Amino acid sequence: METTTAVTVAAAAMHKKAGSVGSGSDRSSMEREGSESDREGGKREVFVFFGWVYHLGVNSIGHEYCHLRFLFIRGKYVEMYKRDPHESPGIQPIRRGVVGLSLMVEDLGRRKVNHGDLYVLRFYSRLDETKKGEIACATAGEVQKWMEAFDLAKQQAEYELSRGGSARNKLSMETEITLEGHRHRVRRYANELKKLIRIGQGPEMLLSKSSSLGIGAGGNIGGDVGDAIEANEWKCIRTMNGIRIFEDVAESKMRKGVLVKSVGVVDACADTVFEVLLNLERQRRYEWDPFTSDLELVESYDGHYDVVYGTYDPKYLTRWQSKRDFVFSRQWFHAQDGTYTILQLPVADKKRPPKSGYRRTTLNPSTWEIRSINAPMGTNIAKCLVTQTLEIYEVGWTRWKNNHCSKFEKTIPYALMCQVSGLKEYIEANPSLKVQSSMAVVQSKVSDVSISNSEYEEKDVRDEFYDAISADSSSEEEESDDEEPNHKAKVRLKNVSWAIASLALKKSSDGVVPSIEALDHLDVVIGTNKDLDHNVTPATIDPSNFPGSLRKGKDDSDTNCWASPSGAGFMIRGKNYLKDNTKVIGGDPLLKLLAVDWLKVDEKIDRIALHPNCLVQSEAGKKLPFILVINLQIPARPNYSLVTYYASDRPVKKDSLLGNFVDGSDAFRDSRFKLIPSIVEGYWMVKRAVGTKACLLGKAVTCKYLRQDNFLEIDVDIGSSSVARSVIGLVLGYVTSIVVDLAILVEAKEESELPEYILGTVRLNRLTPDSALHFGA
Repeated sequence: METTTAVTVAAAAMHKKAGSVGSGSDRSSMEREGSESDREGGKREVFVFFGWVYHLGVNSIGHEYCHLRFLFIRGKYVEMYKRDPHESPGIQPIRRGVVGLSLMVEDLGRRKVNHGDLYVLRFYSRLDETKKGEIACATAGEVQKWMEAFDLAKQQAEYELSRGGSARNKLSMETEITLEGHRHRVRRYANELKKLIRIGQGPEMLLSKSSSLGIGAGGNIGGDVGDAIEANEWKCIRTMNGIRIFEDVAESKMRKGVLVKSVGVVDACADTVFEVLLNLERQRRYEWDPFTSDLELVESYDGHYDVVYGTYDPKYLTRWQSKRDFVFSRQWFHAQDGTYTILQLPVADKKRPPKSGYRRTTLNPSTWEIRSINAPMGTNIAKCLVTQTLEIYEVGWTRWKNNHCSKFEKTIPYALMCQVSGLKEYIEANPSLKVQSSMAVVQSKVSDVSISNSEYEEKDVRDEFYDAISADSSSEEEESDDEEPNHKAKVRLKNVSWAIASLALKKSSDGVVPSIEALDHLDVVIGTNKDLDHNVTPATIDPSNFPGSLRKGKDDSDTNCWASPSGAGFMIRGKNYLKDNTKVIGGDPLLKLLAVDWLKVDEKIDRIALHPNCLVQSEAGKKLPFILVINLQIPARPNYSLVTYYASDRPVKKDSLLGNFVDGSDAFRDSRFKLIPSIVEGYWMVKRAVGTKACLLGKAVTCKYLRQDNFLEIDVDIGSSSVARSVIGLVLGYVTSIVVDLAILVEAKEESELPEYILGTVRLNRLTPDSALHFGA
């Protein structure tokens, strides 16, 4: 597939983004193109995304369709063609629209479409759920790139909306943008400089090579260290077949056995490795998987969760007297930093009782993590770090570790740990899986597919993109042979895994181990931000005036309570982050945590701060300069709301980063509202599912904002994302035994905004669902 982007972003921010859309030498040439002379000359740099996707929908007579379409994004405008406009000059789009500020994009995961697997993106308006549509991509990596493209287009729409005049006129204008206003990062951008980034293969390759796995470099580099400091202490105790074997030597009361992991570097992109791992095709798995190669799908519950049945003949491993079978679930996530996580747990499934002649065995709980690694400058080599973690019983493990007992090499854990080695050698032996397809980066003053100002002035662009793709599908049914001879409507897909060259890796890791240099920045982080007005006498905050339904804990051993930890457990962007990507240990939160409400609700509740019984409406609450209300809406049976209240003792300065966030647009808030999770104590599988990487919540789930009087409320609808629903479902299963820390902050993207600081933290200590207070509307 091919892809390209369009948007105006800051020079510093652009360099990071450029690092995620080029590869090797392409990346460096892109950075040179946005030179200082261009920026100083007041020009605006334009990016364009384009590529092949599948448009999914239901036609006027109720039949589902899946049409191969060419999607084109330039700025805030989106067009859909039946053919590639590069190869068919003058062709008119069949759909056209703009990306509106209320557009939300959700990754629905894998779905069977015409007997093939596709990765589906859903578009909808958070203001009108009837406005929606779906497209599908070949790989999960492509989904990530399209989500980034639409996010950048949304930023372009936001910028134009802030330029003055009526909202409709601003969304309809395509004249040269006056780069002024409060968004300083836009001011640096070049004018009329268009960049087309070609990625992947055309439709002929997509259909004719549907059985081949994806190739190319993929994903963003996230670094092996997250944004929260973990308690694991990994020690390398063996090397086996070129793979390092680690043991977690840290004490943990939440484990039944020993936690071990095997780690290896694979010469392929993360997208490719992910596709190989998820592929259940027997002949392919026979080539690398020494244990779970005879697999078949039992059921797929959503795009990110399925149940798999497998059998195993003991003659290849042990002295078992009978054959074995097993059932396990797979749950996978694709993080915002490009990292793939796959959780595998043994399950009991009534649809698959033990097979005649087989004995049911239980597989060890395990996880896979696939993270891209930066390629050396000037090369097109794609690499990723593959980590398999599993929990095994301590019996036998200690003897094998100390004496290399041969009996361990005939066990299921050993066979599982060999999978990383088999995967590495399999990809090494199949060059087609690791060869990066050609990717042309065209830099031109005039684009052959650029859309002129007059075109948009003459045409009706009132509809937003999700309206356009969900409009009446009559035009989709007009598939004539002379118009589209090679791509008729009745496309049959089989084992869809296509070749794609992904966007390039980030310039460097997003997280680093705390160093002496990083600690030197700590004094800068603590207490030096200028987001509060220090000319105003601080107000007195008495926590006793703000009782919440969840009580504050007495100490670390207390349960079903909350606490407010320091920021020392989190890593945030330091003063020189834009230059060296260094992160530093967080300081004390800017805002004070007043109270926490743990509520049980029949339906999700927005605008909770307006409820007369809310502490924001109390006399004490009205006297505070500023209150930040975070309402985490948790989907379950029943639904829950976890509401945290943070307050400042001084007013927020209007021209500060926090001031821009509090009084800014929803699109700006979506692009900056960041949460860092950390499971301090809990089952290791839950830790892997939640992770430790920062998440921009506005891009992952639907967030609604209410700014009134002296408060800002953020309603976070976790149920709006299937991935988030899956994670929270797993967490709720262990919620009574886990301790979780959360940090919220406004992401700093400009040098003037650095260093970052933590707005607020909360520790939730072993919550009890039944203790939630019922809250009526």
